[in-house]
Order: sequence, then structure tokens, then C-alpha cells
Amino acid sequence: MPYQSDQESLRAYPRLTVNLAKLKSNISSIVRTCADAGIDVAGVVKGFNGLAPALGVYEEAGAAQIASSRLEHLRNVKEAGLAPETLLVRIAMLSEVPAVIRYADMSLESEPVVVEALEEEAARQGVSHGVILMADLGDLREGFWDKDEMVAFAARIEKEMPHIELLGIGTNLGCYGAICPDVPKMEELISIAERIEARIGRPLRYISGGATTSYPLVLNKEMPARINHLRIGEGILNNYDLPNLWGLDTAPLYADVFTLEAEVIEVKNKPTHPVGRIFVDCFGDTPVYEDRGIRRRALLGMGKLDYTLIDKLYPRTEGIELVGDSSDHMIIDVEDCKEDIRVGDVLTFDLAYPSVLYLSQDDYINIQYTDAV
Repeated sequence: MPYQSDQESLRAYPRLTVNLAKLKSNISSIVRTCADAGIDVAGVVKGFNGLAPALGVYEEAGAAQIASSRLEHLRNVKEAGLAPETLLVRIAMLSEVPAVIRYADMSLESEPVVVEALEEEAARQGVSHGVILMADLGDLREGFWDKDEMVAFAARIEKEMPHIELLGIGTNLGCYGAICPDVPKMEELISIAERIEARIGRPLRYISGGATTSYPLVLNKEMPARINHLRIGEGILNNYDLPNLWGLDTAPLYADVFTLEAEVIEVKNKPTHPVGRIFVDCFGDTPVYEDRGIRRRALLGMGKLDYTLIDKLYPRTEGIELVGDSSDHMIIDVEDCKEDIRVGDVLTFDLAYPSVLYLSQDDYINIQYTDAV
């Protein structure tokens, strides 16, 4: 029997179904694979908006931390009484420091002024807070670029900040600059960690080698031994990029933890090229259209407002072509579809990571949960 969303929906569709059994299976599989390589896994939940019914699955499946870029998700973990540590994976804003100390056991950080504020707030709250300092190895998002500065600041945390525990260092690759994590990048991170360890006179708990994009090094048994922590979100949730972009065998991971269903609201034969003077669409763009004559087309009752990127949706019905969309409508070509698509039919889609990211935050989506496999 499917779980029902806490929020009453005024419509049955679009509907996002979250399969908790498959989610747990994916987490368990990745946790086991990483454990065999001596690596702890932080399960990142922001990719599905930290939906509350799914949070406990991470504890059940053995994730070392439940992680998110959103403090609201970490608050939900704490209020649910879940045991794993909480990890903030977006470096903290100064304006949210009190909440970081309250809801995050540890955080990724790169700005000394922020860590100084965390120290002051942790002292006020009478607690300790763990920090993983981030090194920018070329992806050009967060992290120290000057590694001498990084080593010096690590030593300062160790000596001058009694309420901040320097847990380790980490890096992020592949999210902005599209830099591929590889053995040389991991070895560069390890060398920075060893410089810090020599400076502070003790081993670091974690050398955090990145996110899902670093997981192929584990699967290929290439990850250097000292990397002992990864922050994995997408690889758990979708299992799309790893087999399709990296060409990896990711069995037994499920690719259909999340399923989208949408209802057909119109079916008609129409031209494939707009008729009249083309100006701009509702988003201010001027699209280019191919004239393929009159073809059978259908409208679905969902649009950019729901999923944002049409090319990250994959219809399960053979012969359907995704043509375009506006805020609340998707246009599909069903001319070559072997099924007789009619108004009221419900079509099912597989999803890439960005689709889950947007759909799970949409108040207009009917979200349900199931344990069926």
C-alpha cells in the first residue's frame, strides 16, 4: 500500500513516486562497496529535497552521515531522532551560523571568517562542531586555492579554536568546472592532508574525495587508499550518469527509485511549425522549429514549472518524442507511437538527477511513497 504525502494534492497528476525499498537497496549497495575500500559514505539528500519519509532509509542502510546543502533537511533529521551525524555540504553563510551549529554536526568550510564565527557560536551553545576544510583542485567552486594558506589555517583551528574539531579536508570535482576526478587529483588532495597532519601532529579523521563523480574510482578499484570519505547523492538516487556517461556496470543499483507520471490533456493533428510571425516564447527565447508537416501531437498537464529541463525526462512508452514545453504544458509527438494515446491516459517517465531535484521541490506535484519492488 503506497504511503500518501502529508500535503493534500488537488490533483492526481503529475505524480512523483518514491520507491523507498529501491532507495534503501541503492544506499546499502554503495555503502558496502565503499566500505570494502575503507570509505565512509555521507548520503546527500538535497537531490530529492530531503523528503521526510525517505530520511530514515539512510540510517537503516548504514550511511555514516546524512548530508544536505539545506539546513532545513538537517533539522528534519535531528527532529526525527535519527542517529547518523549530519553534514552541511554547502559552505555556511554567516547569517545561518547559529542554525549550522544547532543542526549540523559537521560542515564543509573554506572561509576563515566563517569558521571563526562557528567557533564563537559553538562556544555560546556549549557544543563542538566538526569542520572539513575544502581544497579547490581546479573545479573552481568552493575551497582554498592557496594551499599554504589552507595548511596555516588548519593549524590555527587546531591550536586556537577549542570548539571546532578539524575532522579533515575534502574537495569537490565535476559540479561546476566539469573537472574529472582521477588518481592524480586524489593524490594531490592526500598530499595536502599529509602536510596538515605533519603540521598538527596527528592524523585527520577524513580525507573526503568528492561526490558521485569520484565513485567510479571506487568501482574501478583505483581510489588511493587514504581517501576514506565520499559524499554521494546522485549515484544513490538515479543511477543514470554512472552507466550512461561513465560506461560503468552499476548492477545491482536501481535506476527507477523515482518515477514520474503525467496525464494527457489534449490529442490532435497539428502542424509541426508554428504559423505566423515568430517572435519570442514565454521565456523570452526565439526557438527554431523543423517543419515536418502535420503530425499527431499530445499535451501533458505539466511543464517547465514542474521539471525545468525537458531533456532530462525519458518516456517509457516507445515511439513518443518530447517536442517542447511552456510553463504548464509539455508537447509530445505521438505520430510514431504504437499505442493509441488518448485524453486521460497517464504516461510514465524515468528521470535524471536534475528532474528529481526540481520535481521534489514543486508544491504542485503529487508525491507518493511505496515499498514495492
